[in-house]
Amino acid sequence: MIIFFSVVLKDLFIKGRDYPWPKPGRCPRCKGCNLWGHGFVQALFDGFYAPLWLKRYRCPTCRCVIRLRPRGYFRRFQASVETIRSSISHKLKTGRWPPGLPHTRQGHWLRALRKKAAAFLNNTWNQGLLKAFDYLIEQGHIPVSRSI
Repeated sequence: MIIFFSVVLKDLFIKGRDYPWPKPGRCPRCKGCNLWGHGFVQALFDGFYAPLWLKRYRCPTCRCVIRLRPRGYFRRFQASVETIRSSISHKLKTGRWPPGLPHTRQGHWLRALRKKAAAFLNNTWNQGLLKAFDYLIEQGHIPVSRSI
């Protein structure tokens, strides 16, 4: 299970495991109140040459492992939501990918968004892919994920 927190990635990079992560008050699954520290896990984020350490907790009641993650990032994605959205927007407006990120990764995002929009919004959606991106986020989906 992932819980998102506001984190300054630069501070997290500098402090590493010494970053003062907030401890959740309760388990999101069973509402148990005594979470245990469960170590750290490394995760890659764009703009950093080394993985960052993310804190984990474990609920002894239901055995749920809770991973803390910076807000503004989809789970399993190293680019921020804003980077992904602006990349897709640039491609739709200009027909070219913005520089700085691999075109294959940006193409993956666009193809996944088209597939997910077609699956969830049918052929009646006529407001454009960027509106579909925002709508899918509002509905709790990751719009550029390949899973449906």
